[in-house]
Amino acid sequence: MPKIQMTTPLVEMDGDEMTRVLWKWIKDILILPYVDLKTEYYDLGLPNRDATSDTVTVESARATKKYGVAVKCATITPNVQRMSEYHLHEMWKSPNGTIRRILDGTVFRAPILAKGIRSYIPTWTKPIVLARHAYGDVYAAVDGIAAEGNKVYLVTEDKEGREIARKLVHDFNKSSGVVQGMHNTDESIRSFAHACFRFALEQNLPVIFATKDTISKVYDGQFKQIFSEVFEEYKAQFEAKGLWYLYTLIDDAVARIVRSEGGLLWACKNYDGDVMSDMVATAYGSLGMMTSVLVSPDGKYEYEAAHGTVTRHYYKYRNGEETSTNSVATIFAWTGALKKRGELDGIPELVAFADKLERATVSAIEEGEMTGDLVPLFHQEGVTPKKLSSEEFLHAVARRLQ
Repeated sequence: MPKIQMTTPLVEMDGDEMTRVLWKWIKDILILPYVDLKTEYYDLGLPNRDATSDTVTVESARATKKYGVAVKCATITPNVQRMSEYHLHEMWKSPNGTIRRILDGTVFRAPILAKGIRSYIPTWTKPIVLARHAYGDVYAAVDGIAAEGNKVYLVTEDKEGREIARKLVHDFNKSSGVVQGMHNTDESIRSFAHACFRFALEQNLPVIFATKDTISKVYDGQFKQIFSEVFEEYKAQFEAKGLWYLYTLIDDAVARIVRSEGGLLWACKNYDGDVMSDMVATAYGSLGMMTSVLVSPDGKYEYEAAHGTVTRHYYKYRNGEETSTNSVATIFAWTGALKKRGELDGIPELVAFADKLERATVSAIEEGEMTGDLVPLFHQEGVTPKKLSSEEFLHAVARRLQ
């Protein structure tokens, strides 16, 4: 059987640890036998980011702007421990933060549902789509150490360099400490709001947006105000579809959503979205069961799994031990990218293959073949779940492609 031909390459961003291992297996077992895969490859593994002074991350983001569709493996954002472990020259910033800053998009994350996998929250019978603002805030922050006796100020200059405002952040007269400055832009917040309301209308979902403007009165207050202004442009369309928009505080939003049945879009600031997407994914079953796509205002797409590099499993794998690592979200990152590439290039065979691979993946689980994280969650009458190794699960999916 001839392989499906591609005309435009995907931007392929390789990653770290166990997900890097799964990345190669997914390509070798599930994609390359069926697709004449064309990619522009960038190694975003931490050793190569360090070797290139992280220029490879910037290059991969620029390539995404050029070609329009990227697929990304999970990557390490280094901390002090990783500095020592990988002998890094610098504590490099989050590659996701860098890519999102260049593309200035919105991250939409939604659970992958399979019959038999029960949510930890029984009332969640419908998917919750989490929209994460993918620009700025702490992910583009500037921080540093302040010595005892230092004073730190927030200074604003006009375009000629004249100081027009100065606010004391803290007087470290009694102790040394840490400081951080972060930002966002009205343009990016407004783009985020438009993306959320448009996506909600397409999916027929109500919208909840939450910040902490009672504490962060100016910073979070600006988000609240801009969302309110943008919603006025969509209000009539929401009302015509029987949908609603609610702004509330982030702690109240958590309480409301936990008590809900799902079936809504939850819009979050960057950090809130980072944390809450993991919470939502875990509540639906597993971090390995959450899709993620970054959509830029000019229609560029970057697909990835919503989880990390699965460090604990990687250490076992490195020691020669068998692992049972959930690869579903990484498979769906590839299918999402292949599907979008097929849609943009007019290759229906590529779209159909991506759909078939998704069905095969879900079918394997529904028929009782899955990784260990899903076994305790599986309850399907007449089906006894079987725990498979990381590689065995991919072969179980492959059998359903034949």
